[in-house]
Amino acid sequence: MNGHLPARPVGRRVAITGIGPITPIGNGVDGLWDGILRGDSAVRPITRFDPTQFSCRVAAEAVFEPLDFMTPKKAHKLDRFSQLGLACSLMALADAGLRPEEVAGDGIGIYTGSALGGIEFAEAQHEVFVHKGIRAVSPLLALSVFGGASSCNIAIELGITGASVANANSCASAVIAIGEAARLIRAGEAEVMLAGGIEAPLAPLTFGAFAIIRVLTGRNDDPATASRPFDAGRDGFVMAEGGTMLVLEEWERAERRGAHVYAELLGYATTNDAHHMTAPRPDGAQAARAMAGALKNAGLPAEAVGYVNAHGSSTVLNDSTECRAIRLALGEHADRVAVSSTKGAHAHALGATGAFEAAITALALERGHLPGTVNLVDKDPACDLDVIGPGGRAEQVDHALTNAFGFGGINASLVLGRAGVE
Repeated sequence: MNGHLPARPVGRRVAITGIGPITPIGNGVDGLWDGILRGDSAVRPITRFDPTQFSCRVAAEAVFEPLDFMTPKKAHKLDRFSQLGLACSLMALADAGLRPEEVAGDGIGIYTGSALGGIEFAEAQHEVFVHKGIRAVSPLLALSVFGGASSCNIAIELGITGASVANANSCASAVIAIGEAARLIRAGEAEVMLAGGIEAPLAPLTFGAFAIIRVLTGRNDDPATASRPFDAGRDGFVMAEGGTMLVLEEWERAERRGAHVYAELLGYATTNDAHHMTAPRPDGAQAARAMAGALKNAGLPAEAVGYVNAHGSSTVLNDSTECRAIRLALGEHADRVAVSSTKGAHAHALGATGAFEAAITALALERGHLPGTVNLVDKDPACDLDVIGPGGRAEQVDHALTNAFGFGGINASLVLGRAGVE
């Protein structure tokens, strides 16, 4: 497939050596991958709060027990947002074969992304304030609600004194966190980075805010089919929660310690549509530029791409526009590239979803199986690419793109390569 590829770009290589996922379809590497292979949807009626007043009443909730990862005292001091971030980080380090004491200090940093940060806890404390007054509000509120709370709590727990950055770039947040973390390693400014996304958005006011702008599905009678990327019957996305953190490591360092490498992170780029807060730019030009920029950053031609893990949010406008953007980015090669969206299974965890999907893409490269698009029954003619249906496809590819597009017109793409492929 690859033919004669350009030389690698200047800079150090970046290996993905650890994956720490907590997702609606499964936790841990095996749980996440088993969820992909099962091909079931995790979307169910909401149990976290009473959704009866909303047009959408379904979501994909994660099964998560904080005490599996931390002491009761620590769990009590953290809200769900920070609990998820710490748990995913501990899981990723363990998966990479790194003990927390090995990564304490200046040589490791943390980059996280989250669209909404600690908003779930903030909503709960607002209810306390309204009904009981300010003296009843948790003193932890001010320390929990800001977007950097999760990354700072990870740093404090693990003794990490390197760069710590949290972004809130809507649904592109995790991909931007991963891409920017990789930049530090390539530039020689870090040896190891924890990078990914965390989202805990399942709170009534937050959920209702998305419902009133009509971006959520109305398919409440059949939750399992509600998230249906690229399908002609799609009517909106399904909100989810969870997190995934990756261990990114300088390639030679990973080799020296005999680390298992899931994939190589080769390229990254981000752009903005400068068009609309909720609707994608109709011509897909800036989303295409993010993909093309990530390929340029990786030193690869369009013909090297074997698979695109699409943003594929299951909204009417996004999916067809993304297909247009993929055609713009890859040209004639777009007809030969396999495409799928895994949001039919795990739904859309906003800023965290790009980390779910980066992990899934790395595993797809490693294991020679391209994920399917759950609930794709009647493909929209406007989505005129080789979209993989339910069940996935056994196919080994060497390079893949994974996309994340968010409110505000924020676009971000990563290029991943199969480990060991030059």
